[in-house]
Amino acid sequence: MSLRRFFFSFPIFFTVFLLQEAFVTQMRLPAGGINLLLVVALIWAALSTPEIGALTGFGAGLMMDVSQTSPGPMGHWTLVLIVACYAIAFLGYGDDNIRGNPINIVFLTTIGVVAAQTVFLILGMMLGQEIGSVKQVLLVLAGSAFWTAIISPLILKVVSYFHAIIFGERSHI
Repeated sequence: MSLRRFFFSFPIFFTVFLLQEAFVTQMRLPAGGINLLLVVALIWAALSTPEIGALTGFGAGLMMDVSQTSPGPMGHWTLVLIVACYAIAFLGYGDDNIRGNPINIVFLTTIGVVAAQTVFLILGMMLGQEIGSVKQVLLVLAGSAFWTAIISPLILKVVSYFHAIIFGERSHI
Protein backbone atom coordinates (compact mmCIF):
# COMPACT_ATOMS: atom_id res chain seq x y z
CA MET A 1 0.00 0.00 0.00
CA SER A 2 1.27 3.42 -0.89
CA LEU A 3 1.41 5.88 1.97
CA ARG A 4 0.65 8.60 -0.55
CA ARG A 5 -2.81 7.13 -1.15
CA PHE A 6 -3.47 7.17 2.56
CA PHE A 7 -2.55 10.86 2.72
CA PHE A 8 -4.90 11.57 -0.20
CA SER A 9 -7.77 10.36 1.98
CA PHE A 10 -6.90 12.82 4.77
CA PRO A 11 -8.79 15.80 3.24
CA ILE A 12 -11.90 13.65 2.93
CA PHE A 13 -11.81 12.62 6.58
CA PHE A 14 -10.93 16.14 7.70
CA THR A 15 -13.97 17.47 5.82
CA VAL A 16 -16.17 14.85 7.48
CA PHE A 17 -14.65 15.80 10.85
CA LEU A 18 -15.46 19.47 10.26
CA LEU A 19 -19.03 18.56 9.23
CA GLN A 20 -19.35 16.46 12.37
CA GLU A 21 -18.09 19.21 14.64
CA ALA A 22 -19.91 22.10 12.97
CA PHE A 23 -23.29 20.64 12.07
CA VAL A 24 -24.00 17.11 13.25
CA THR A 25 -23.24 17.83 16.91
CA GLN A 26 -25.70 20.73 16.78
CA MET A 27 -28.59 18.50 15.71
CA ARG A 28 -30.65 17.17 18.59
CA LEU A 29 -31.71 13.77 17.37
CA PRO A 30 -33.67 11.50 19.68
CA ALA A 31 -31.94 8.53 21.32
CA GLY A 32 -28.36 9.70 21.01
CA GLY A 33 -27.92 10.77 17.40
CA ILE A 34 -25.14 9.82 15.01
CA ASN A 35 -21.38 10.02 14.82
CA LEU A 36 -20.73 10.77 11.15
CA LEU A 37 -16.95 10.32 11.34
CA LEU A 38 -17.35 6.88 12.90
CA VAL A 39 -19.80 5.82 10.20
CA VAL A 40 -17.61 7.08 7.34
CA ALA A 41 -14.50 5.45 8.84
CA LEU A 42 -16.26 2.08 9.14
CA ILE A 43 -17.67 2.26 5.61
CA TRP A 44 -14.20 3.18 4.33
CA ALA A 45 -12.73 0.24 6.24
CA ALA A 46 -15.37 -2.15 4.87
CA LEU A 47 -14.25 -1.23 1.36
CA SER A 48 -10.53 -1.57 2.17
CA THR A 49 -7.86 -4.10 3.03
CA PRO A 50 -7.19 -4.73 6.75
CA GLU A 51 -4.02 -2.62 6.66
CA ILE A 52 -5.83 0.37 5.20
CA GLY A 53 -8.65 -0.26 7.65
CA ALA A 54 -6.26 -0.05 10.61
CA LEU A 55 -4.66 3.15 9.24
CA THR A 56 -8.12 4.60 8.67
CA GLY A 57 -9.04 3.77 12.26
CA PHE A 58 -5.86 5.44 13.48
CA GLY A 59 -6.50 8.66 11.57
CA ALA A 60 -10.22 8.84 12.36
CA GLY A 61 -9.53 7.94 16.00
CA LEU A 62 -7.05 10.78 16.36
CA MET A 63 -9.60 13.18 14.93
CA MET A 64 -12.28 11.91 17.32
CA ASP A 65 -9.87 12.24 20.26
CA VAL A 66 -9.25 15.93 19.54
CA SER A 67 -12.98 16.56 19.20
CA GLN A 68 -14.52 18.87 21.77
CA THR A 69 -17.33 16.38 22.34
CA SER A 70 -15.06 13.42 23.10
CA PRO A 71 -15.50 12.41 26.75
CA GLY A 72 -12.51 10.10 27.06
CA PRO A 73 -8.78 10.58 27.45
CA MET A 74 -6.50 11.11 24.47
CA GLY A 75 -5.98 7.86 22.60
CA HIS A 76 -9.20 6.23 23.78
CA TRP A 77 -11.06 6.56 20.48
CA THR A 78 -7.86 5.86 18.56
CA LEU A 79 -7.48 2.46 20.18
CA VAL A 80 -11.15 1.61 19.68
CA LEU A 81 -11.20 2.67 16.03
CA ILE A 82 -7.99 0.88 15.10
CA VAL A 83 -9.50 -2.38 16.36
CA ALA A 84 -12.98 -1.71 14.94
CA CYS A 85 -11.83 -0.63 11.47
CA TYR A 86 -9.35 -3.49 11.24
CA ALA A 87 -12.05 -5.98 12.24
CA ILE A 88 -14.57 -4.60 9.74
CA ALA A 89 -11.95 -4.60 6.96
CA PHE A 90 -10.87 -8.12 7.88
CA LEU A 91 -14.45 -9.40 7.76
CA GLY A 92 -15.04 -7.87 4.33
CA TYR A 93 -11.61 -8.53 2.80
CA GLY A 94 -11.49 -11.19 0.12
CA ASP A 95 -15.23 -11.75 0.04
CA ASP A 96 -16.77 -9.94 -2.89
CA ASN A 97 -20.23 -10.96 -1.69
CA ILE A 98 -19.82 -8.58 1.24
CA ARG A 99 -18.14 -5.75 -0.68
CA GLY A 100 -20.44 -6.03 -3.67
CA ASN A 101 -23.68 -5.84 -1.72
CA PRO A 102 -24.49 -2.45 -0.16
CA ILE A 103 -26.89 -4.03 2.35
CA ASN A 104 -24.04 -6.09 3.77
CA ILE A 105 -21.86 -2.99 4.12
CA VAL A 106 -24.68 -1.11 5.88
CA PHE A 107 -25.18 -4.09 8.20
CA LEU A 108 -21.43 -4.32 8.94
CA THR A 109 -21.27 -0.59 9.57
CA THR A 110 -24.25 -0.63 11.92
CA ILE A 111 -22.89 -3.57 13.89
CA GLY A 112 -19.45 -1.94 13.89
CA VAL A 113 -20.77 1.34 15.29
CA VAL A 114 -22.59 -0.41 18.14
CA ALA A 115 -19.58 -2.64 18.84
CA ALA A 116 -17.15 0.31 18.78
CA GLN A 117 -19.32 2.32 21.15
CA THR A 118 -19.68 -0.69 23.46
CA VAL A 119 -15.91 -1.21 23.54
CA PHE A 120 -15.46 2.53 24.15
CA LEU A 121 -17.92 2.26 27.04
CA ILE A 122 -16.19 -0.77 28.57
CA LEU A 123 -12.73 0.78 28.27
CA GLY A 124 -14.12 4.00 29.74
CA MET A 125 -15.45 2.11 32.74
CA MET A 126 -12.04 0.51 33.18
CA LEU A 127 -10.47 3.99 33.11
CA GLY A 128 -12.88 5.27 35.76
CA GLN A 129 -15.35 7.28 33.70
CA GLU A 130 -18.97 7.57 34.74
CA ILE A 131 -21.36 6.05 32.23
CA GLY A 132 -24.86 6.68 33.54
CA SER A 133 -27.69 4.23 33.96
CA VAL A 134 -28.02 0.98 32.06
CA LYS A 135 -31.32 2.16 30.58
CA GLN A 136 -29.73 5.34 29.21
CA VAL A 137 -26.75 3.44 27.78
CA LEU A 138 -29.01 0.92 26.02
CA LEU A 139 -31.19 3.75 24.67
CA VAL A 140 -28.15 5.55 23.24
CA LEU A 141 -26.76 2.33 21.69
CA ALA A 142 -30.13 1.47 20.13
CA GLY A 143 -30.57 5.02 18.87
CA SER A 144 -27.08 5.03 17.43
CA ALA A 145 -27.78 1.76 15.61
CA PHE A 146 -31.04 3.19 14.27
CA TRP A 147 -29.50 6.44 13.00
CA THR A 148 -26.51 4.58 11.53
CA ALA A 149 -28.83 2.24 9.64
CA ILE A 150 -30.72 5.29 8.32
CA ILE A 151 -27.72 7.41 7.29
CA SER A 152 -25.34 4.69 6.02
CA PRO A 153 -27.18 3.94 2.76
CA LEU A 154 -27.36 7.66 2.04
CA ILE A 155 -23.61 8.23 2.29
CA LEU A 156 -22.40 4.83 1.08
CA LYS A 157 -22.33 5.79 -2.59
CA VAL A 158 -20.38 8.98 -1.91
CA VAL A 159 -17.81 7.22 0.29
CA SER A 160 -17.52 4.41 -2.25
CA TYR A 161 -16.94 6.95 -5.03
CA PHE A 162 -14.09 8.69 -3.17
CA HIS A 163 -12.62 5.35 -2.10
CA ALA A 164 -12.60 4.19 -5.73
CA ILE A 165 -10.89 7.40 -6.84
CA ILE A 166 -8.10 6.96 -4.31
CA PHE A 167 -7.61 3.20 -4.22
CA GLY A 168 -8.83 2.07 -7.64
CA GLU A 169 -11.94 0.58 -9.16
CA ARG A 170 -11.65 -2.81 -7.45
CA SER A 171 -13.72 -1.67 -4.46
CA HIS A 172 -16.34 0.30 -6.42
CA ILE A 173 -19.96 -0.48 -5.59
